[in-house]
Amino acid sequence: MDALTPPNQPTVPVVDLRQGGPLRHATLDPGRARALRDDCLAFFPAGVSLLMPAGDALTRRWLLRSSSPYADEIAAIATALGFSGVWVLNGSYQWSCTTLARDEDGAPWLARTLDWPFAGLGRHVTVARLAGPAGDFFSATWPGFVGVLTAMAPGRFAASINQAPMRRRTRHPWLRLWDMAANALAAWRTRHTPPDHLLRLAFETCPDYAAAKAMLERTPLARPVIYALVGCAPGERCVIERTETDAAVRTDDTTAANDWLPGRLAWEARMPAFELLTRSFDDAAAASRSRQDLLAAFDGPVSQNFDWVVPPVLNPYTRLAVAMSPAAGVLRVVGWEADERGSLPRPVTAVCEVIAAEAA
Repeated sequence: MDALTPPNQPTVPVVDLRQGGPLRHATLDPGRARALRDDCLAFFPAGVSLLMPAGDALTRRWLLRSSSPYADEIAAIATALGFSGVWVLNGSYQWSCTTLARDEDGAPWLARTLDWPFAGLGRHVTVARLAGPAGDFFSATWPGFVGVLTAMAPGRFAASINQAPMRRRTRHPWLRLWDMAANALAAWRTRHTPPDHLLRLAFETCPDYAAAKAMLERTPLARPVIYALVGCAPGERCVIERTETDAAVRTDDTTAANDWLPGRLAWEARMPAFELLTRSFDDAAAASRSRQDLLAAFDGPVSQNFDWVVPPVLNPYTRLAVAMSPAAGVLRVVGWEADERGSLPRPVTAVCEVIAAEAA
Protein backbone atom coordinates (compact mmCIF):
# COMPACT_ATOMS: atom_id res chain seq x y z
CA MET A 1 0.00 0.00 0.00
CA ASP A 2 2.88 2.40 0.65
CA ALA A 3 3.76 2.11 -3.05
CA LEU A 4 0.14 2.81 -3.98
CA THR A 5 -0.10 5.90 -1.78
CA PRO A 6 0.89 9.09 -3.63
CA PRO A 7 3.66 11.13 -1.99
CA ASN A 8 2.87 13.96 0.43
CA GLN A 9 -0.40 12.46 1.60
CA PRO A 10 -1.57 13.84 4.97
CA THR A 11 -0.95 11.72 8.03
CA VAL A 12 -3.74 10.38 10.21
CA PRO A 13 -3.62 12.18 13.58
CA VAL A 14 -2.93 10.03 16.63
CA VAL A 15 -4.48 11.72 19.67
CA ASP A 16 -4.01 10.78 23.32
CA LEU A 17 -7.49 10.93 24.85
CA ARG A 18 -6.86 8.88 27.97
CA GLN A 19 -7.88 11.97 29.90
CA GLY A 20 -11.12 13.48 28.61
CA GLY A 21 -12.10 10.82 26.05
CA PRO A 22 -14.31 11.66 23.05
CA LEU A 23 -15.47 14.95 24.58
CA ARG A 24 -11.89 16.18 24.65
CA HIS A 25 -11.45 14.90 21.09
CA ALA A 26 -14.31 17.12 19.89
CA THR A 27 -13.08 20.20 21.74
CA LEU A 28 -9.48 19.71 20.56
CA ASP A 29 -10.51 19.62 16.90
CA PRO A 30 -13.91 21.29 16.35
CA GLY A 31 -12.92 22.30 12.80
CA ARG A 32 -12.35 18.67 11.82
CA ALA A 33 -15.67 17.70 13.40
CA ARG A 34 -17.53 20.40 11.45
CA ALA A 35 -15.75 19.49 8.20
CA LEU A 36 -16.80 15.86 8.68
CA ARG A 37 -20.41 16.92 9.25
CA ASP A 38 -20.38 19.10 6.13
CA ASP A 39 -18.78 16.38 3.97
CA CYS A 40 -21.37 13.84 5.12
CA LEU A 41 -24.22 16.24 4.36
CA ALA A 42 -22.94 16.59 0.79
CA PHE A 43 -24.19 13.04 0.15
CA PHE A 44 -27.80 14.19 0.49
CA PRO A 45 -29.93 16.40 -1.78
CA ALA A 46 -29.81 20.15 -1.21
CA GLY A 47 -31.97 21.26 1.69
CA VAL A 48 -31.51 18.15 3.83
CA SER A 49 -29.29 20.18 6.19
CA LEU A 50 -32.44 22.08 7.21
CA LEU A 51 -33.80 18.81 8.63
CA MET A 52 -30.69 18.08 10.70
CA PRO A 53 -32.05 19.67 13.93
CA ALA A 54 -35.14 17.45 13.69
CA GLY A 55 -32.92 14.42 13.07
CA ASP A 56 -30.85 15.35 16.10
CA ALA A 57 -33.96 15.60 18.25
CA LEU A 58 -35.22 12.15 17.22
CA THR A 59 -31.82 10.51 17.65
CA ARG A 60 -31.29 12.22 20.99
CA ARG A 61 -34.59 10.88 22.28
CA TRP A 62 -33.76 7.36 21.08
CA LEU A 63 -30.29 7.30 22.62
CA LEU A 64 -31.44 8.77 25.93
CA ARG A 65 -34.07 6.02 26.15
CA SER A 66 -31.55 3.30 25.29
CA SER A 67 -29.21 1.50 27.67
CA SER A 68 -26.21 3.38 26.29
CA PRO A 69 -23.77 4.49 29.00
CA TYR A 70 -22.53 7.28 26.70
CA ALA A 71 -25.67 9.31 25.92
CA ASP A 72 -24.71 12.06 28.37
CA GLU A 73 -21.29 12.25 26.71
CA ILE A 74 -22.94 12.82 23.33
CA ALA A 75 -25.04 15.59 24.87
CA ALA A 76 -21.89 17.25 26.20
CA ILE A 77 -20.21 17.00 22.78
CA ALA A 78 -23.25 18.48 21.02
CA THR A 79 -23.23 21.40 23.47
CA ALA A 80 -19.48 21.94 23.13
CA LEU A 81 -19.51 21.92 19.32
CA GLY A 82 -22.61 24.05 19.03
CA PHE A 83 -23.79 22.84 15.60
CA SER A 84 -26.39 20.29 14.50
CA GLY A 85 -25.57 16.76 13.38
CA VAL A 86 -23.73 15.39 16.42
CA TRP A 87 -26.65 13.23 17.56
CA VAL A 88 -27.33 12.03 14.01
CA LEU A 89 -23.66 11.04 13.56
CA ASN A 90 -23.84 8.98 16.73
CA GLY A 91 -27.12 7.33 15.76
CA SER A 92 -26.21 6.46 12.19
CA TYR A 93 -25.07 3.00 11.24
CA GLN A 94 -22.22 1.86 9.01
CA TRP A 95 -23.49 0.75 5.62
CA SER A 96 -21.27 -2.23 4.91
CA CYS A 97 -17.85 -3.68 5.62
CA THR A 98 -15.68 -6.71 4.86
CA THR A 99 -13.61 -8.39 7.57
CA LEU A 100 -11.07 -11.20 7.90
CA ALA A 101 -9.74 -12.70 11.13
CA ARG A 102 -6.86 -15.17 10.82
CA ASP A 103 -3.52 -16.20 12.29
CA GLU A 104 -0.26 -15.00 10.77
CA ASP A 105 3.11 -16.09 12.18
CA GLY A 106 1.37 -17.59 15.19
CA ALA A 107 -0.67 -14.51 16.15
CA PRO A 108 -4.25 -13.50 15.29
CA TRP A 109 -4.75 -10.51 12.98
CA LEU A 110 -7.94 -8.67 12.09
CA ALA A 111 -8.20 -6.92 8.70
CA ARG A 112 -11.22 -4.87 7.69
CA THR A 113 -12.58 -2.27 5.34
CA LEU A 114 -15.28 0.12 6.47
CA ASP A 115 -17.71 1.18 3.75
CA TRP A 116 -20.08 4.09 4.26
CA PRO A 117 -21.83 6.26 1.69
CA PHE A 118 -20.67 9.50 3.31
CA ALA A 119 -17.60 11.26 1.96
CA GLY A 120 -15.09 12.63 4.44
CA LEU A 121 -14.82 9.62 6.73
CA GLY A 122 -11.51 8.58 5.16
CA ARG A 123 -10.14 12.11 5.00
CA HIS A 124 -11.02 13.00 8.60
CA VAL A 125 -10.21 9.74 10.40
CA THR A 126 -8.25 9.91 13.64
CA VAL A 127 -6.61 7.22 15.77
CA ALA A 128 -7.63 7.89 19.36
CA ARG A 129 -5.81 6.43 22.32
CA LEU A 130 -8.48 5.80 24.94
CA ALA A 131 -8.52 4.20 28.37
CA GLY A 132 -10.83 2.30 30.68
CA PRO A 133 -10.59 0.21 33.84
CA ALA A 134 -9.22 -2.75 31.83
CA GLY A 135 -6.50 -0.73 30.09
CA ASP A 136 -5.70 1.38 27.04
CA PHE A 137 -6.96 0.82 23.50
CA PHE A 138 -6.59 2.49 20.09
CA SER A 139 -9.69 3.30 18.04
CA ALA A 140 -10.03 4.42 14.41
CA THR A 141 -12.63 7.14 14.88
CA TRP A 142 -13.68 10.75 14.29
CA PRO A 143 -14.11 13.84 16.49
CA GLY A 144 -17.67 13.95 17.78
CA PHE A 145 -18.22 10.17 17.59
CA VAL A 146 -18.41 8.23 20.89
CA GLY A 147 -18.87 4.61 19.78
CA VAL A 148 -16.22 2.12 18.64
CA LEU A 149 -16.28 0.51 15.21
CA THR A 150 -12.65 -0.62 14.86
CA ALA A 151 -10.17 -0.84 17.72
CA MET A 152 -7.20 -2.70 19.19
CA ALA A 153 -6.32 -3.17 22.87
CA PRO A 154 -2.65 -4.22 23.14
CA GLY A 155 -2.26 -7.54 24.94
CA ARG A 156 -6.04 -8.04 25.15
CA PHE A 157 -8.06 -8.16 21.92
CA ALA A 158 -9.05 -6.35 18.72
CA ALA A 159 -12.55 -6.09 17.27
CA SER A 160 -14.67 -4.47 14.59
CA ILE A 161 -18.29 -4.08 13.56
CA ASN A 162 -20.02 -5.03 10.31
CA GLN A 163 -23.61 -4.09 9.62
CA ALA A 164 -25.87 -7.12 9.83
CA PRO A 165 -28.32 -8.10 7.08
CA MET A 166 -31.72 -6.46 7.01
CA ARG A 167 -34.80 -8.13 8.43
CA ARG A 168 -37.26 -8.53 5.52
CA ARG A 169 -40.99 -9.14 5.49
CA THR A 170 -41.10 -9.44 1.69
CA ARG A 171 -38.63 -10.20 -1.10
CA HIS A 172 -39.67 -7.46 -3.51
CA PRO A 173 -37.04 -4.77 -4.23
CA TRP A 174 -39.62 -1.97 -4.23
CA LEU A 175 -40.65 -2.83 -0.66
CA ARG A 176 -37.16 -2.54 0.83
CA LEU A 177 -37.82 1.03 1.96
CA TRP A 178 -40.94 -0.16 3.78
CA ASP A 179 -38.92 -2.84 5.55
CA MET A 180 -36.24 -0.29 6.47
CA ALA A 181 -38.89 1.93 8.02
CA ALA A 182 -40.39 -0.99 9.93
CA ASN A 183 -36.96 -1.97 11.25
CA ALA A 184 -36.26 1.61 12.31
CA LEU A 185 -39.53 1.65 14.22
CA ALA A 186 -38.62 -1.61 15.95
CA ALA A 187 -35.22 -0.15 16.94
CA TRP A 188 -36.98 2.97 18.23
CA ARG A 189 -39.02 0.86 20.62
CA THR A 190 -36.07 -1.02 22.12
CA ARG A 191 -34.14 0.25 25.10
CA HIS A 192 -31.10 -1.95 24.68
CA THR A 193 -27.52 -0.81 23.99
CA PRO A 194 -26.42 0.34 20.50
CA PRO A 195 -23.85 -2.14 19.09
CA ASP A 196 -21.00 0.40 18.75
CA HIS A 197 -21.53 1.57 22.33
CA LEU A 198 -21.38 -2.02 23.59
CA LEU A 199 -18.10 -2.52 21.73
CA ARG A 200 -16.61 0.55 23.41
CA LEU A 201 -17.76 -0.77 26.78
CA ALA A 202 -16.02 -4.08 26.04
CA PHE A 203 -12.74 -2.30 25.30
CA GLU A 204 -13.03 -0.25 28.46
CA THR A 205 -13.91 -3.08 30.84
CA CYS A 206 -12.95 -6.52 29.46
CA PRO A 207 -9.51 -7.82 30.50
CA ASP A 208 -9.16 -10.40 27.72
CA TYR A 209 -10.59 -12.08 24.64
CA ALA A 210 -12.81 -14.49 26.62
CA ALA A 211 -14.45 -11.69 28.60
CA ALA A 212 -15.02 -9.59 25.48
CA LYS A 213 -16.48 -12.57 23.63
CA ALA A 214 -18.92 -13.25 26.47
CA MET A 215 -20.05 -9.62 26.66
CA LEU A 216 -20.54 -9.28 22.92
CA GLU A 217 -22.45 -12.58 22.77
CA ARG A 218 -24.81 -12.06 25.68
CA THR A 219 -25.67 -8.37 26.09
CA PRO A 220 -29.06 -7.38 24.58
CA LEU A 221 -28.65 -4.98 21.66
CA ALA A 222 -30.70 -2.22 20.08
CA ARG A 223 -30.28 -3.72 16.60
CA PRO A 224 -28.55 -6.64 14.85
CA VAL A 225 -24.82 -6.51 14.19
CA ILE A 226 -21.84 -8.67 13.21
CA TYR A 227 -18.79 -8.50 15.47
CA ALA A 228 -15.35 -9.82 14.50
CA LEU A 229 -13.03 -10.47 17.43
CA VAL A 230 -9.44 -11.68 17.84
CA GLY A 231 -7.30 -12.25 20.91
CA CYS A 232 -3.59 -12.78 21.45
CA ALA A 233 -3.18 -16.56 21.46
CA PRO A 234 -3.19 -18.65 18.25
CA GLY A 235 -6.74 -19.58 17.31
CA GLU A 236 -8.37 -16.85 19.41
CA ARG A 237 -10.69 -15.48 16.73
CA CYS A 238 -14.40 -15.55 16.03
CA VAL A 239 -17.29 -13.89 14.24
CA ILE A 240 -20.33 -13.17 16.42
CA GLU A 241 -23.58 -12.78 14.48
CA ARG A 242 -26.01 -10.95 16.72
CA THR A 243 -29.70 -10.22 16.66
CA GLU A 244 -31.12 -8.13 19.48
CA THR A 245 -31.16 -11.06 21.93
CA ASP A 246 -29.52 -14.07 20.23
CA ALA A 247 -26.02 -14.92 19.00
CA ALA A 248 -24.48 -17.33 16.50
CA VAL A 249 -20.70 -17.70 16.86
CA ARG A 250 -18.30 -18.90 14.17
CA THR A 251 -14.74 -19.93 15.02
CA ASP A 252 -13.89 -21.72 11.76
CA ASP A 253 -14.82 -19.46 8.82
CA THR A 254 -13.86 -16.15 10.40
CA THR A 255 -14.64 -13.84 7.52
CA ALA A 256 -17.62 -11.48 7.48
CA ALA A 257 -19.39 -9.12 5.13
CA ASN A 258 -23.03 -8.09 5.49
CA ASP A 259 -24.99 -11.32 5.56
CA TRP A 260 -25.36 -14.22 7.95
CA LEU A 261 -23.30 -17.29 7.17
CA PRO A 262 -25.11 -19.38 6.20
CA GLY A 263 -27.91 -17.12 5.02
CA ARG A 264 -31.22 -17.17 6.85
CA LEU A 265 -34.78 -16.82 5.63
CA ALA A 266 -36.31 -13.37 6.16
CA TRP A 267 -32.88 -11.68 6.24
CA GLU A 268 -31.30 -9.89 3.28
CA ALA A 269 -27.67 -8.88 2.78
CA ARG A 270 -26.96 -5.15 2.72
CA MET A 271 -26.34 -3.38 -0.57
CA PRO A 272 -25.44 0.10 -1.88
CA ALA A 273 -28.15 2.73 -1.55
CA PHE A 274 -28.43 3.32 -5.28
CA GLU A 275 -29.30 -0.37 -5.81
CA LEU A 276 -32.08 -0.62 -3.21
CA LEU A 277 -34.89 -0.56 -5.77
CA THR A 278 -33.23 -2.71 -8.43
CA ARG A 279 -31.02 -5.47 -7.03
CA SER A 280 -32.69 -8.77 -6.21
CA PHE A 281 -32.63 -10.62 -2.91
CA ASP A 282 -30.27 -13.25 -4.34
CA ASP A 283 -28.02 -10.65 -5.98
CA ALA A 284 -27.52 -8.92 -2.64
CA ALA A 285 -26.44 -12.18 -0.99
CA ALA A 286 -24.07 -12.99 -3.86
CA ALA A 287 -22.44 -9.56 -3.72
CA SER A 288 -21.82 -9.85 0.01
CA ARG A 289 -20.47 -13.36 -0.37
CA SER A 290 -18.09 -12.32 -3.18
CA ARG A 291 -16.36 -9.84 -0.87
CA GLN A 292 -16.15 -12.43 1.87
CA ASP A 293 -14.75 -15.06 -0.49
CA LEU A 294 -12.06 -12.72 -1.84
CA LEU A 295 -10.70 -12.07 1.65
CA ALA A 296 -10.93 -15.74 2.61
CA ALA A 297 -8.84 -16.66 -0.45
CA PHE A 298 -6.25 -13.90 -0.07
CA ASP A 299 -2.86 -15.60 0.33
CA GLY A 300 -0.69 -12.58 1.09
CA PRO A 301 0.15 -11.11 4.51
CA VAL A 302 -2.50 -8.70 5.81
CA SER A 303 0.01 -7.92 8.57
CA GLN A 304 2.42 -6.18 6.20
CA ASN A 305 0.47 -4.32 3.51
CA PHE A 306 -2.96 -3.49 2.14
CA ASP A 307 -2.75 -5.49 -1.08
CA TRP A 308 -6.00 -7.20 -0.08
CA VAL A 309 -7.99 -3.98 -0.66
CA VAL A 310 -9.05 -4.73 -4.25
CA PRO A 311 -12.49 -5.01 -5.91
CA PRO A 312 -14.98 -6.17 -4.82
CA VAL A 313 -13.69 -5.57 -1.27
CA LEU A 314 -12.75 -2.13 -2.56
CA ASN A 315 -15.96 -0.48 -3.72
CA PRO A 316 -17.29 3.08 -4.23
CA TYR A 317 -18.12 3.40 -0.52
CA THR A 318 -14.81 2.23 0.99
CA ARG A 319 -13.56 4.80 3.50
CA LEU A 320 -11.10 2.95 5.76
CA ALA A 321 -8.81 -0.06 5.59
CA VAL A 322 -7.40 -1.34 8.87
CA ALA A 323 -5.16 -4.23 9.96
CA MET A 324 -4.43 -4.87 13.63
CA SER A 325 -2.98 -7.39 16.04
CA PRO A 326 -3.36 -7.18 19.84
CA ALA A 327 -0.54 -9.70 20.30
CA ALA A 328 1.89 -7.49 18.38
CA GLY A 329 0.25 -4.31 19.68
CA VAL A 330 0.00 -2.94 16.13
CA LEU A 331 -2.76 -1.01 14.37
CA ARG A 332 -2.38 0.19 10.77
CA VAL A 333 -4.99 2.39 9.08
CA VAL A 334 -5.37 4.27 5.80
CA GLY A 335 -8.21 6.55 4.70
CA TRP A 336 -9.87 6.29 1.27
CA GLU A 337 -12.10 8.67 -0.70
CA ALA A 338 -13.67 8.63 -4.17
CA ASP A 339 -12.98 11.47 -6.60
CA GLU A 340 -16.61 11.43 -7.71
CA ARG A 341 -19.73 9.52 -6.74
CA GLY A 342 -19.67 5.97 -8.05
CA SER A 343 -15.92 5.84 -8.75
CA LEU A 344 -13.53 3.57 -6.89
CA PRO A 345 -11.82 5.35 -4.00
CA ARG A 346 -8.10 5.95 -3.68
CA PRO A 347 -5.94 6.38 -0.57
CA VAL A 348 -6.09 9.95 0.74
CA THR A 349 -3.87 9.50 3.80
CA ALA A 350 -0.50 7.98 4.36
CA VAL A 351 -0.55 4.63 6.13
CA CYS A 352 -0.71 5.32 9.87
CA GLU A 353 1.04 2.68 11.96
CA VAL A 354 0.58 2.68 15.72
CA ILE A 355 2.90 0.41 17.70
CA ALA A 356 1.74 0.24 21.28
CA ALA A 357 5.22 -0.40 22.71
CA GLU A 358 6.48 2.80 21.11
CA ALA A 359 3.39 4.81 22.11
CA ALA A 360 3.72 3.94 25.80
